[in-house]
Amino acid sequence: MIKIKNHYLKIILSYLLIAMAATLAAYSLDTFLIPNTILDGGVTGISIIISKITAVPLSLLIILINIPFVYIGYRNLGKSFLIRTIYSMVIFSLALNYFENFHEVTDEILLATIFGGVLLGISVGLIIRLGACIDGTESVALVISKKTSLSVGQIVMAFNFIIYGVAALIFGIDRALYSVLTYFITYRVIDIVAEGLEQAKAALIVTEKGTDMATEIYKRLGRTVTSINGHGLLSGEKEIMYCVLTRIEVFELKKIAEAMDESAFITILDVSDIIGNHIKSNQRLKSNASKAKL
Repeated sequence: MIKIKNHYLKIILSYLLIAMAATLAAYSLDTFLIPNTILDGGVTGISIIISKITAVPLSLLIILINIPFVYIGYRNLGKSFLIRTIYSMVIFSLALNYFENFHEVTDEILLATIFGGVLLGISVGLIIRLGACIDGTESVALVISKKTSLSVGQIVMAFNFIIYGVAALIFGIDRALYSVLTYFITYRVIDIVAEGLEQAKAALIVTEKGTDMATEIYKRLGRTVTSINGHGLLSGEKEIMYCVLTRIEVFELKKIAEAMDESAFITILDVSDIIGNHIKSNQRLKSNASKAKL
């Protein structure tokens, strides 16, 4: 009974933190960045550009443009991601609407760039760490990454620089450059809060249900797992599962491990570089299909 209560308490706390972080993200945009025509990246950046040109409410645009991105994320990251993301986006949109008439904190462009970027990075990093997002760009980048050799970070960066190029044409080169500066500040803060924007992660899972867990990880995340035989000094024979994945997938990995083996011991490690081919799900399927033809 205590364990069940603690489980629900953790869920409630996580949703409260997501709400606080989404509200902080909206505050940073409405009082630091948008009044000074400094753009965020991704769907939010696109929404800001359209809103300034057409006068359509930013909060409405963010919800509408994010719909296909959220669906793609749901297909690849599961129901929990969908629920948390919809929740965070609704809070984010409501908060944007609420703070819209607040006076800007500063009209000093450099201060707005730095502090707006820091606050946005803290809030977005916390939301991602809790298994959600307020911008669907990264979930789409994750899908593209699985089908190419590009990382999620590289795809998001390329997408954002297209947005900043458009911003330069519409609002001027100086505003675009300040937006790029904000993006890099936000990027580094997210790196601290969420343990790496697209720095690869390595998971070591010590479990007694290695085969079942590896199958579930492959099914839900599209990540292959390497199994290593291990022996605990007190616990006896164990399987050690090794898997390389992205930051946004860490939350889902923990859920899989907790659901399948409550006694599983998980260690998440930073990966500074990957040498050689990291087989993704589509690569494995193609390889198996080729072998079948032979």
